[in-house]
Amino acid sequence: MSLGNSILNAVERAGNRLPDPVTIFFILIGVVMMASLGLSMLGVSVEHPVTGETIEVVNLLTGAQLQNLLVNMPAVLTGFAPLGMVLVVMIGAGVAEKTGLLAAGMRGMVSGVSNMLLTPTLVFAGVMGNLAVDSGYIVMVPLGAVVFAAVGRHPVAGLAAVFAGVSAGFSANLVVTSLEPLLFGITQTAARSIETGWTLNNLGNYYFTIALTPVLVVVGTLVNNYIVEPRLGTWKRPADFAEPEDSGTLSPNERKGLAWAGISILVMIALILVMTVPSNGILRGADGGLGPFFRSIVGILMIVFLVAGGLYGVAVGTVKSDRDLVQLGTKSMADMGGYIILAFAMAHFIALFGASEIDTVIAISGAEGLQALNLPAPMLIISMVLLVAVLNLFMGSASAKWALLAPIFVPMLMLLGISPEGSTLAYRMGDQATNIITPLMPYLPLILIFAQRYVPEFGLGSLIATMLPYSIAILVTSILMMAVWFMLGLPLGPGGAEFFYELPAGASG
Repeated sequence: MSLGNSILNAVERAGNRLPDPVTIFFILIGVVMMASLGLSMLGVSVEHPVTGETIEVVNLLTGAQLQNLLVNMPAVLTGFAPLGMVLVVMIGAGVAEKTGLLAAGMRGMVSGVSNMLLTPTLVFAGVMGNLAVDSGYIVMVPLGAVVFAAVGRHPVAGLAAVFAGVSAGFSANLVVTSLEPLLFGITQTAARSIETGWTLNNLGNYYFTIALTPVLVVVGTLVNNYIVEPRLGTWKRPADFAEPEDSGTLSPNERKGLAWAGISILVMIALILVMTVPSNGILRGADGGLGPFFRSIVGILMIVFLVAGGLYGVAVGTVKSDRDLVQLGTKSMADMGGYIILAFAMAHFIALFGASEIDTVIAISGAEGLQALNLPAPMLIISMVLLVAVLNLFMGSASAKWALLAPIFVPMLMLLGISPEGSTLAYRMGDQATNIITPLMPYLPLILIFAQRYVPEFGLGSLIATMLPYSIAILVTSILMMAVWFMLGLPLGPGGAEFFYELPAGASG
């Protein structure tokens, strides 16, 4: 066994020993409560850099604090910003997925493409396919293998190209995804420990993610065509391999459904323009700004997905009445049950971590320590990206990791002049790059099974070795692109989302 496979097997064994993320958060709650007791007894405190207030660690094990914990449990859960946002978006996105709209749309993206454009088309379809979350892995990844096999190319290369797009390109897209409200909701909670009035902007990374999309398509294509596919060699068709019956051709009803959905989306875009372009548009604020529009993104996404998915379902027959639509939405919410349980644990960890003031003490102490090192801001960002990329090998959930890291990194970087949008972007770039090489990635076993249809002896080490070039290339590209964005001072998104941050005069923790 090679050294590489030995290391990967060790990582897999270590990862399998980790408890469920929900359990991890409850363990961390216990750690925070015990730490608050010890630190408060030691009299640990810091001075707030803005207000000059002395901030002491609060003992969470006093009678009053335990009473607050029990009394406020429902409020802590319902007040957890990501929960409501994710559930609202998933009402519509779930309908769009379960009617077949998202899967058909992705299949339509790769039909009728020349061999020369096949790889970039598949990578692009994968990147855009992360909008569909589960459908991207379940539908697009095996379809990439089918399409490559149909034109005589190595099917695992097609599978890898789409997998890289869906998973390693998880934070790139031309449209806003459900990841934005999920992560920025956590960011908002963390940022308010420094600036109580800081409000999330779900488009805070939008310009960057748009620009990153074609860049990752080019990078993924080069890696696939010049590294991965040559390394895989000529595909030897297994003796018992059956010819694919379908390479992704859309049926007439599916084409009609996509047309209906597309028209509905265009109509809704026109309506949004009517509500935002005029100075007195209903999605503009009293000052003429677009704040109300940005805060409406979650609701708009839900409506767009719901209407487009419903019309597609009517066209293809998956929706025959309003009852069918409601049932699909209900099934989507049922799928979110695990997330709700995780949100309960996450919400209470974040609430208790904040109530203890340990997060503020760590942020201020950490910022003072980093300031003493005199590291340039780009080095801070790069260090964070690399740290997250490594942590992602051991803890797969993007929201769970950010819930752990945001209370420390967001305030710390705010104190060093990096905006919450900038720290969120750095997290996303590190998180996405190593998704495809961690054995803890939930869909990795499924991807391996897909690959073994074409190469029966294909093992986990083979899959990791195949995906590693994409991972490294995407990580390096993301860091370089962030560095360029940082040095040029380009906006990260609309609504004043910048890399840099200045503490307002009245900010308080």
